[in-house]
Amino acid sequence: MKRVVITGLGVVAPNAVGLSDFKDAIFNGKSGIRYIEELEQLNFGCRVGGIPALTDEIKNKYFNELQQKMLQGSGLIYGAIAAKEAWLHAGLDEHPTETDWETGAVFGGGHCGIEVVRDGIYKVDDGNVKRIGSVLVQQTMESAISAYLGGLFGLGNQVSSNSSACSTGTEAILLGLERIRSGQAKRMLVGSCNSSGPYIWAGFDSMRVITRRQNDSPEQASRPMSATASGFVPGSGAGALVIESLESALERGATIYAEILGGHINSGGQRNSGSMTAPNVEGIERCIKAALKNAEIEATDIDAISGHLTSTMGDPGEIAAWTSSLGLKGKDFPYISSLKSMIGHCLSAAGSVESVAAVLQLYNGFLHPSLNCEDLHPEIANMIDPSCIPGEGLLLPDLKIIAKASFGFGDVNSCVIFRKWDGK
Repeated sequence: MKRVVITGLGVVAPNAVGLSDFKDAIFNGKSGIRYIEELEQLNFGCRVGGIPALTDEIKNKYFNELQQKMLQGSGLIYGAIAAKEAWLHAGLDEHPTETDWETGAVFGGGHCGIEVVRDGIYKVDDGNVKRIGSVLVQQTMESAISAYLGGLFGLGNQVSSNSSACSTGTEAILLGLERIRSGQAKRMLVGSCNSSGPYIWAGFDSMRVITRRQNDSPEQASRPMSATASGFVPGSGAGALVIESLESALERGATIYAEILGGHINSGGQRNSGSMTAPNVEGIERCIKAALKNAEIEATDIDAISGHLTSTMGDPGEIAAWTSSLGLKGKDFPYISSLKSMIGHCLSAAGSVESVAAVLQLYNGFLHPSLNCEDLHPEIANMIDPSCIPGEGLLLPDLKIIAKASFGFGDVNSCVIFRKWDGK
């Protein structure tokens, strides 16, 4: 199988837009979670969330006026900006004139055009079908983001969108990985996005799985691994990566930011402890073990884990699955942290945004902190030592391997293994 490396990164996150600001934000533990007045006006129980601060200046930097008219719906905008940043970061042609048959995209999403759909429905209900316009379908179809990127960059290989709830972003990376490994593509643009706002978050508020206790202290609201965690904080954004064969990257002299050693995708089948909304623990353990096997590494090779860890009652169970799968506990356990403590749960964008963070940490030799878990959950404290959870940014130049896992509604799991590129 061909070796696969990462040559480009892009990100739109609640605490920063763009790689440089994002790197600084995660190292310094900058929160992007804010009070959202609109949620109060709509009688939400949860009134905090993570929404990227997109300015006209940022939009104009990446897209002209005509392109911006096509990019309707916050998720599509987030995804397009992150993807273009990754493309340019990889040193690829911004305005290709020919079809690139060797490059494709797997770029996923969950709720990415619901605002546009809502406006269209109102026009239909009012009998104004003709006022919908000619671009509603291409702005709201499930493959809107990958189709847009395919046209933007002239992609001639596989161009598709995946959707696997919170596992979407990590899964997209692994689907692109297999495409290159098997020799069917030279390069893939992978990632995911998710829209923001009440039409996305209402269902979770109704389920009471998002926090209601910290409306007055938004930056303390997302509390992964904490004894006082009371539900996740809704977030949004996009992450993008350009991945390609090592041979291709070396041939064009590209900067290599990390290598993807392997990974695994599976499902717990919604059996035993698993359901539509809760994971089958055996499925998680099988996913982690299979990822290690596919990457050809041992548990002790892992230096750090970017957990799914959402700030819900599922956090202790996730830590238990990691300790069981790795056969490591106490002070022998790797570092583990949750980016969601700073940006909330970005839903379908979570895996890709967190993967971008993982690669930045490997390339720059640091670990970001996991905020708001000073009162570590007692079940977690019985499994791993508190020193395994960084309370502040750590400079670790010898950091080599990070495991990133994502688990989603539908009892679906994915785990990818990243390695620092050392030129070998």
